[in-house]
Amino acid sequence: MELDVYKITGELSGKKVKLPKAIFKAEPNDHLIYMAVRTQLWNRRQGTAATKNRALVRGGGKKPWRQKGRGTARAGTTRSPLWAGGGRIFGPQPRDLHMKITKKMKKLARISAYSYKAKEEGIVLVESVKLENPKTREMFSVLRNLSLNDKKVLFLTEQHDPTVLLAGRNIPNLTIRQAENASTYDILNCQVLLIEDSAIKKIKEVCSL
Repeated sequence: MELDVYKITGELSGKKVKLPKAIFKAEPNDHLIYMAVRTQLWNRRQGTAATKNRALVRGGGKKPWRQKGRGTARAGTTRSPLWAGGGRIFGPQPRDLHMKITKKMKKLARISAYSYKAKEEGIVLVESVKLENPKTREMFSVLRNLSLNDKKVLFLTEQHDPTVLLAGRNIPNLTIRQAENASTYDILNCQVLLIEDSAIKKIKEVCSL
């Protein structure tokens, strides 16, 4: 599968890049995609939700009335879950929500996501983006030149570039990642995958089994 490489001005550079079949034309595994995305979203949770049970609620040490003779139900504490101000039954407590999947599963899920994007023709290759100033308008003009300003875009770069990162962080429909750090969720959570042609090597390295 060969794709044309565009300049940041929106013109064709005349160069073509062959995408590796093992990554961009593999048979997608939907279950692995589900596992990878679920793991990433689950690990964002802090697990700090907590309520007070009857042991943690302040007060209630004294028996409110005598056991017999009043004609009312027995009561040993005013902090029973049945009383106003009492503890909560089976409420959430702090817990570790961390989930893990194997490295191979992560790689195969990422390959599946890349293959889906290639199948949907949602990949655009661009020459290395070098900006003079970290200005939002400069990054936005690159997207406009490529007719991507109205689409949700994931931009994969070969290496960390603070200028590009600062220029793109205020554009709401643009996410910038280094190619080696793009997750399955990132790849699927966009309409178009904009990739620097030099970043294909990084993708090969990360996805090699």
